[in-house]
Amino acid sequence: MKTFFRLLSLSKPYHHYVPEYIVYVVLYTIFGLMNFTLLIPLMNQLFETGKRAVVTQLPAFTLSFTYLKDVFYYYMHVLLTNYSEFIVLVYVCVVLFITIILKNIFGYLSQKVMTRMRVSMVRKMREHLFHQFSTQSLQFFHDERKGDLLSTISSDVVEVENSVVTSLQTIFRDPLVIIGTFISLFLISKELTFFTLVFFPVSGFIISSVSKKLKKKSNLSQNLLGRILNISEETLSGIRIIKAFNAEKFISRKFDSDNMAFARTVKSIQNQREMASPVSEILGVMVVIVIMLYGGNLILSGSSKLDAGSFIAYLGFYFQILAPAKSIGSALTALPKGLSAGERVLRIIDTPNPIQDKPNAQPLASFNKEIVYNNITFAYKEHAVLKNVQLTIPKGRMVALVGKSGAGKSTMADLLPRFYDVTSGSILVDGQDIRDVKMHDLRNLMGMVSQEAILFNDTVFNNIAFGQHNVDKEEVIKAARIANAHEFIIQLENGYDTVIGDRGMKLSGGQRQRLTIARAIFKNPPILILDEATSALDTESEKLVQEALDKLMENRTTIVIAHRLSTIQHANEIVVLDKGEIKEKGTHEQLIANDGIYRKLVEMQEFK
Repeated sequence: MKTFFRLLSLSKPYHHYVPEYIVYVVLYTIFGLMNFTLLIPLMNQLFETGKRAVVTQLPAFTLSFTYLKDVFYYYMHVLLTNYSEFIVLVYVCVVLFITIILKNIFGYLSQKVMTRMRVSMVRKMREHLFHQFSTQSLQFFHDERKGDLLSTISSDVVEVENSVVTSLQTIFRDPLVIIGTFISLFLISKELTFFTLVFFPVSGFIISSVSKKLKKKSNLSQNLLGRILNISEETLSGIRIIKAFNAEKFISRKFDSDNMAFARTVKSIQNQREMASPVSEILGVMVVIVIMLYGGNLILSGSSKLDAGSFIAYLGFYFQILAPAKSIGSALTALPKGLSAGERVLRIIDTPNPIQDKPNAQPLASFNKEIVYNNITFAYKEHAVLKNVQLTIPKGRMVALVGKSGAGKSTMADLLPRFYDVTSGSILVDGQDIRDVKMHDLRNLMGMVSQEAILFNDTVFNNIAFGQHNVDKEEVIKAARIANAHEFIIQLENGYDTVIGDRGMKLSGGQRQRLTIARAIFKNPPILILDEATSALDTESEKLVQEALDKLMENRTTIVIAHRLSTIQHANEIVVLDKGEIKEKGTHEQLIANDGIYRKLVEMQEFK
């Protein structure tokens, strides 16, 4: 139940719901009980005249059940004295109808409160999850599968809503109805009620055993759904490769295997969940039949003070227990799957983010002097990626990082904006450890252009002005011109208001890359990180993009990661990384003269 109450805590503050809900539920329960309470005086007054309760004077007002009962008997006495017994029957039916209307009104109002609470809880769940997705470190996304994350924010949240949140009304309201009904049953006949209590542990045991099986299967089903979503996402992203390698059947078999396993598990879960409702109803009806036999025998034998009117009312009350008992049984069998989904939601929400501002983080308004990698080491789990790296990058200089794949180039760049934190050592910006400054200020000083052009399914304008508010369109156009992008943008269907599709798929590779450069130019940062920005382009596109990059790099401090070494010959300093260590540093000419790793890399690319 710890998970249940954690999920419930998402609906805080409770004072928005609880007092109002309790009032409505209490009134709903009272008027629901009055329906069958009226059967007793109706039977006694109309059919057993010797047992009529007589109230000849209208009682003084008090806020009590006795006052309501005496008022009812007073008007019944008046009607019996002055009119026929049929009029009394009409009177009782009118009162019965009014109590049913009031019961349903307060039931509806309680449902409105619960709906408000439900919507608030689900909204906060999604807010917490999306906050985690948008603020977590990159380490988090290395450890999690994208399909599982998508499954959590979609199907897991829906499952929590459908089972846990929907069960709230059943769990909070129906037990109160059952307790109130049992109190009425005890008042009518203690002997008969004690007899019926023997049957309830049996029902509880059956429902409990079903619930335990459901929770195990629920965990399995959600894991399988995460795998299905992961395969689907990979298929959509890599459809060209799948077709190029004739792997359609391979990927389909992989999908079908998980899909079939998921279908079998869901079918089993649904069958067991649906079984809970008829089992609860059958058990309830069996108890009622036993009561009819046992109670009827007591009345017929004369061994009980229970009269016919009270016995009929007793049966009516007991039938009223069946519906909430059935609802509770269904809720308890549905709850394990929702709690299983809730545990996955809470696991994501509770995952700590290791990359956070310190409580006393200092502002960093500008970049004036230099960036220093001060003897840094970085390890991913137990694998060392960078070892004892020492590097100084003065303001306004262009530094290129080169080396074989896996040498640590991208990691070194990712450490600067604190996508990760160093394992040891420190990175200093103008003498301040970047872990001691506000992360927003640090990243505000940087712009990034990566090998993959990361764009969003939005307009060209919004992609260039990404993350900015109250933007001047002329400034966006200016940035696009500098990035050699304005000419192709104005030829698009709606110009700067053209929606470019998922990941910018309506544009060519070179056009997408020029938009990312325009985005970096518009931000106008003093520090640039260029990660293989031209490696995926054809020669013509590369030329346009390289021209745009050259304009972008003017008067800025730039860290360039490059495989095409021809693009970084003019760098102020080239840093050669090998197995996480700096092996060589210098200009292109100096490194060629050294006849080391860099020269071998250059010769492999066969350029002069």
